[in-house]
Amino acid sequence: MVGSLNPTTGGPTEEFEVEARSRGYRHIAGLDEAGRGPLAGPVVAAAVLLPRRFRLPGLNDSKQIGESDRDRLFVEIVRRAVSVGIGAATEAEIDRLNILHASKLAMRRALEALPVQPDFLLLDAVTLSGLSIPQRAIIKGDGLSCCIAAASIVAKVTRDRLMVEYHRWYPQYNFAEHKGYGTPEHLRLLREHGPCVIHRRSFAPVQSLLAAGAAAFHSLSDPD
Repeated sequence: MVGSLNPTTGGPTEEFEVEARSRGYRHIAGLDEAGRGPLAGPVVAAAVLLPRRFRLPGLNDSKQIGESDRDRLFVEIVRRAVSVGIGAATEAEIDRLNILHASKLAMRRALEALPVQPDFLLLDAVTLSGLSIPQRAIIKGDGLSCCIAAASIVAKVTRDRLMVEYHRWYPQYNFAEHKGYGTPEHLRLLREHGPCVIHRRSFAPVQSLLAAGAAAFHSLSDPD
């Protein structure tokens, strides 16, 4: 049955890739993104083409794996993959387009960055319109398809490393720890310091703080 879990590990299998190859496709790319939910930083996408019969113990949806294992798997995926492409959409693009459309933009950029162009795409629950490449959206695909799982790890590790870099610029928010997600610590620091350049203005907690600040400013500037 296509899409079943690996009976040994419970993780993703190559069944979707095998099914695509049985229809004549040869260069099958998995796509996924990381960073839809955070209040700060970009959304990052990866496109990964794996060789046939790819085996990597521990490969799974990046959300199911600890940081040290993700780092280890990232190194192996990048080393052994046929092709890897990475793309991102900035916080300004997220605010302008909304997070779903920005995620799709990041995926398109990841595709464009692939040295080897695919002839079939496997995606985690989204469809990219306007492409000539055949594609298949798979619900929870990052836990079912090996190449989508690999893309999820590449995207997650790449984004986490970007947020560690941002921590050097804005240490008062501790981005290295929470990676921009809306943790209690991040929300406290956001209230304490206000938003910085990489915060997403369209996301509710940031938007509320900006609105409160604007209201306070007008209150102070209005004459009695």
